[in-house]
Amino acid sequence: MKRKARYLIMELLLCLTLVSCASAPEKNPETAQVVVGFSQLGAESSWRIANTESMETAAKEAGFGLMMENANQKQEKQIDAIRSFIAYQVDVIVFSPIVENGWDNVLNEAKKAGIPVILMDRMISTSDESLYASYVGADFYAEGRRAGEYLIRKADALGAEHMNIAEISGTIDSTPMRERQRGFMDVIAGDPRFTVIDSICGDFLRSKGEECAVQLLQKYGRGGIDVIYSHNDSMTLGALDILEQRGIAPGKDILLITVDGEKEAVDALKTGKINCVVQCTPKLGPAAMALVKSLTTGGTVSKITHPEEGVFCDFDDLTDPATEGF
Repeated sequence: MKRKARYLIMELLLCLTLVSCASAPEKNPETAQVVVGFSQLGAESSWRIANTESMETAAKEAGFGLMMENANQKQEKQIDAIRSFIAYQVDVIVFSPIVENGWDNVLNEAKKAGIPVILMDRMISTSDESLYASYVGADFYAEGRRAGEYLIRKADALGAEHMNIAEISGTIDSTPMRERQRGFMDVIAGDPRFTVIDSICGDFLRSKGEECAVQLLQKYGRGGIDVIYSHNDSMTLGALDILEQRGIAPGKDILLITVDGEKEAVDALKTGKINCVVQCTPKLGPAAMALVKSLTTGGTVSKITHPEEGVFCDFDDLTDPATEGF
């Protein structure tokens, strides 16, 4: 990048009070001039907020400038943000795509500008994998499988002959929605004890989780649902609130299986109101910044990086200090 353009970028960063590499106490000469453009899809949950904080902290510790834009759940805002990063000539673009489709045009623009792209938390659907350098985030299919495996274990322990399952899914056509659903369904498929009676979209929002629970109870009644499998903690906690308001004991009258691992959900697990929490860590910042460093210093990067994750459930010793949320 030309020196004049670089100075302009850093002035803009300072004026917008974004994270600036000038604020880092110690700077590595190799990374002192690196600027990362980060398009976060929103702040819809504790997970997303923790993910943003992880990126901010990791960028500062690496000595990188961070230009961050919040898309507030709008794909068009993410596309606008990526185009602004291209115009500013950032060194690397990191973004969490709200849905899988519709990115080829803008990512081709980044490719032509010579700016590598890292996908974080969610994947895209494209026939040209050269449009992104790497993906860092959860194995959502494995998360869905862990949820299904827990349910089979729980059904065995209860001696259940049949269970009606209602699914509260995440944003339609997003990677976690598709893969968490696919993994779960693959595990329980063929087991005659399980019937998925409905799948309703909650957009990963607590308020929508409440709305979904109301709709499901209106449709099936309090005795018509045995299990709610929800794709994230925010929706689960919203549904839990509605169950309690209706005099239904969450975790007992209706089993609750959720994904993420935020503190409020883990606390609800410990009190018996949630039965299973599948972990999905939001702390992806260090891994993302390690990829940025490799990309800007001529190194190689893995196409896919998954963090280590597990499961907390009511079969575990929940007094273990390791059983805690983010």
